[in-house]
Amino acid sequence: MAVMDDDFIMTISDNDEVPDLEEESTAETKQSKQKKSNKTTKKHKRSDSSDDELSKRFMVDLDTDGLDSVPQTLDFTLARATMKKRNNPNAFSSLDLKIAAVRRAAKKAKKEQIAKQEEDSDAMVESGAETSEAEEEAAVVAIAEDQSADERSGSEASEDEDEDEEESGSSDESESSSESSDASESESEVDEAEEARKRAYFASADEVPDDLPDSFTKMNLSRQVMKGLSKLGFSQPTPIQAKTIPVGLLGKDVCGGAQTGSGKTAAFLVPILERLLYRPKNAAVTRVLILCPTRELAIQCHNVGSKLAGFTDITLCLCVGGLPLKPQEAELRQRPDVVIATPGRLIDHLRNSQAFGLDTIEILVMDEADRMLEDGFEDELTEIIKSCPQKRQTMLFSATMTDNVDKLVRLSLHKPVRVQIDPPKSAAKGLVQEFVRVRTNKDEDRTALLAALCKRQIKKRCIIFFRSKMAAHQMKIVFGLLGLRAGELHGNLSQEMRLQALEQFRDGHVDFLMATDLAARGLDVKGIDTVINYTMPTQFAQYLHRVGRTARAGRTGRAITLVGETDRKMLKMAVKNSPKEKIKQRVVPPEVLIKYRAKIDEVAEQIKQIYSEERQEKLIQETEMQVAKASNLIKHKDEIQSRPRRTWFQSSKDRKQAKKAASEKYMSKK
Repeated sequence: MAVMDDDFIMTISDNDEVPDLEEESTAETKQSKQKKSNKTTKKHKRSDSSDDELSKRFMVDLDTDGLDSVPQTLDFTLARATMKKRNNPNAFSSLDLKIAAVRRAAKKAKKEQIAKQEEDSDAMVESGAETSEAEEEAAVVAIAEDQSADERSGSEASEDEDEDEEESGSSDESESSSESSDASESESEVDEAEEARKRAYFASADEVPDDLPDSFTKMNLSRQVMKGLSKLGFSQPTPIQAKTIPVGLLGKDVCGGAQTGSGKTAAFLVPILERLLYRPKNAAVTRVLILCPTRELAIQCHNVGSKLAGFTDITLCLCVGGLPLKPQEAELRQRPDVVIATPGRLIDHLRNSQAFGLDTIEILVMDEADRMLEDGFEDELTEIIKSCPQKRQTMLFSATMTDNVDKLVRLSLHKPVRVQIDPPKSAAKGLVQEFVRVRTNKDEDRTALLAALCKRQIKKRCIIFFRSKMAAHQMKIVFGLLGLRAGELHGNLSQEMRLQALEQFRDGHVDFLMATDLAARGLDVKGIDTVINYTMPTQFAQYLHRVGRTARAGRTGRAITLVGETDRKMLKMAVKNSPKEKIKQRVVPPEVLIKYRAKIDEVAEQIKQIYSEERQEKLIQETEMQVAKASNLIKHKDEIQSRPRRTWFQSSKDRKQAKKAASEKYMSKK
């Protein structure tokens, strides 16, 4: 891949010690804090003495650093409490135990081999088999000459490859520039028409007040909600909260967008809880529905909402897949005030849980709404929208919030207010983005590059993203065999295993988390220093969500991406939408790459052995499950047959066709 020299402001050699990002930003932080303190003192002088007393009453135990004081850690206590304990958790060895056993066997075999070689050499010495010094010197000289010749030929070949790639890159760029100039006129006409539609659809910018409150006490919030904010550690509203909460309290529809880690969850939960405090209490009714695209994000949202509502009588219910159905059905029968759910499990309850419906919903919230509006959720979303009343408040939030009118029309929004804090395609200000070049036809070097980075530089608090579940699982095995503590998070794991992996990473029991895009949205783990993209995602919005796991809430962080030939388009978009001083190129020396490539080759047989053991255990588990299922069918036949059959709004054939169509449409966007 030909990368222009001016694309990167700085090149980092992987042998160099990279300075700590916190130290780099110390001076800037001090200056910004000094400015903030000066502004706040001036504002407090102008405010009334009564406001000061009210502010002190609620903020005596809080910092003045906004989100910096928030204890951003995942807490799955409420979700884990609903899980059933496994009857025989130690029936099968975990992957970590398999890796440890294979490593011990490999070390033992290596020691035996070394001992045998020493015995053979001692025997040769005793028998008088000696080589002359001249012969040894000649052999060493010959080996050195062969190595230098190989290095010369390798460097010449790499230089030729670089020249060929630069020529091809320049020709490609000239062709693309000519094509873009031809299409510029038609694109401008389309943009004008689209902007006119947006002006007619969205509310005017005057709906958002110019005088934004700089503290929660100026929002006329109730004492209970203020106590909940204090419990979470919030002292000052972030920009998205300052703009959204007043609009949300008025009952207006909202399309909110802000960078990851800016406090969007509290931005929609605070006005919801404040309005629910004044609900009619003569009958229990479910009034709020919050939809999340992933289970982990829904669990995190439920945890934040439970803490905010801890001093109120507002009840919340969590409905996600992977957790037991019966406790959720029991909670829904109690008519909780707020239901936080994933689309699939919500529809399951709508069709199969008695006396549960959405006809009383007054507020509908979609977290990570751009993901919800994609084709993969189209059928589920349509089914949910049909079940909700037309007259309701709808709030949509995402770091990459779409303003596509065609997608938003089907949600029945009424003059939604656009609240966009940051540019829609921008990364966090404290994020340093580094790119490592993967040479053409050398994709097999990605594993060695990743191992070199994690062994030598990035040693803890790192999430590594992969495109496939299999790749994440394989890299977990590779890291284990290399002596690195790693966990995995993807869709092939049970919900219990997924929560356990997140908790181990949060608590520091593992240093690296191998994840798919399942973990790219919304998850908030305090102290993530680095995000590594093993492969660049195919959509830039997904790239922003991945790198948004670090540099959250005004902190600093680093994102490292392995960039190949096919990733040129995404690389240019990342460079274009980021300040140049935050874009760097990292170079891994060839000798380091060769060293770690050899290490990966050494453990190839051990990886195959672990795969074989996993397949055998999986077959045994499936057989045991079938036996247990058959015995339960025989033992509890009458009870099982008396239960009503669970239904779904689509047949299995329709679901497969919808999934296939969604994947084809997604691939066409690449």
